Amino acid sequence: MKHKIFDLIEKEAKRQEENINLIASENYADKEILEATGSVLTNKYAEGYPGRRYYAGCEVIDEVELEAINSCKKLFDAEHANVQPHSGSSANFAVYMSHLNPGDTVLGMSLSCGGHLTHGHKVNFSGKVFNFIQYGVSPENELIDYDEIETLANQNKPKMIVAGTSAYPRIVDYKKLREIADHCGSILLIDMAHVSGLVAAKVHPNPMPISDIVSSTTHKTLRGPRSGFICCKTDFAQKIDRAIIPGCQGGPLMNTIAAKAIAFDKAAKPDFVEYQKKVLENAKAMADEFKNLGYRVVSGGTDTHLILVDVKHDSDLTCGSVTGAVVEDTLTKCNITLNRNSIPFDKESPFITSGIRIGTAATTTRGFGKKEIKQVVHWINDAIKKRDDDKFLQSLKQEVIKLCNQFPVYK
Repeated sequence: MKHKIFDLIEKEAKRQEENINLIASENYADKEILEATGSVLTNKYAEGYPGRRYYAGCEVIDEVELEAINSCKKLFDAEHANVQPHSGSSANFAVYMSHLNPGDTVLGMSLSCGGHLTHGHKVNFSGKVFNFIQYGVSPENELIDYDEIETLANQNKPKMIVAGTSAYPRIVDYKKLREIADHCGSILLIDMAHVSGLVAAKVHPNPMPISDIVSSTTHKTLRGPRSGFICCKTDFAQKIDRAIIPGCQGGPLMNTIAAKAIAFDKAAKPDFVEYQKKVLENAKAMADEFKNLGYRVVSGGTDTHLILVDVKHDSDLTCGSVTGAVVEDTLTKCNITLNRNSIPFDKESPFITSGIRIGTAATTTRGFGKKEIKQVVHWINDAIKKRDDDKFLQSLKQEVIKLCNQFPVYK
């Protein structure tokens, strides 16, 4: 008899097919990656590294992991790669534990300005274990304030500088950060979780030649399984590997590592480059369309796959007070999925927010072009304006499903 979980999986598959997914940290892995993730490799314990395992029977497993390592190194021009981290957060944890001691001073971008929880937020392990000094963006243009970073670095002499973002739509100046890190004798960690697919396609600067260590997820723009990896210079390799095992992880998820190998190989193909170009085109088209409708787009636009929209900027535009939480809930009723998100210097709480975060990686995967993207922006605008009209929202939901049916995720 089929387990009820499979009914829930089918229910979730239907939800994904019938929803326009604008969550910037999500994508759709293709069937080969799903098959590898659900393969018999799940059964094998493989603590250690290729040729140095704590368990017997790892001959094939070693080949799988070496395939993933070599593909990752080639894709990102890295001297060393560790493909065992279970997630981006565990990758960052391992990096910190490899080269820092509890209480060491670190510079990281604040969550409220577009950073990540693991970049020093006080409720996260990073902010609890280490002395994180937070930097942000300029109030004038909402771009990273490199002068502030330089001042903070000179004042605090951090052992490590962490850069990379989860809700910042612009290119990070890796070279400037390298100069600051060198001047202060700091290790430079770039968390490229959101842009790793863009980096792989060479439509975004590669931080690897500039930084000491790079961490990332594999499931966002890279379109792989939900997991993480670390690349680094050779000088940092031994400590990184020891921080993963035995430092903070046991047996690696070999089924997921196999799926990473497939994702890395796919990301080296010409069609992946074209895909990432379309991701950027769609993001720019979306930002422009929001501005055409009178919305304020944070920092004025985007250089990546994501945009932040200030939905509280003009109360007349949105027919009264509205928040990111209200927009998220309203659009959920219409089968449009995105997340509320704080904007720089937000006066609302992180649970309410003044903004929404939107990404184009998933919609581009299913085939949306600029025409469909602009239509989605107008639907979002209509839903916000008529958010109290349940009849209209249900009607819009049917239009959304009709469009989704034209662009199936899994044919």
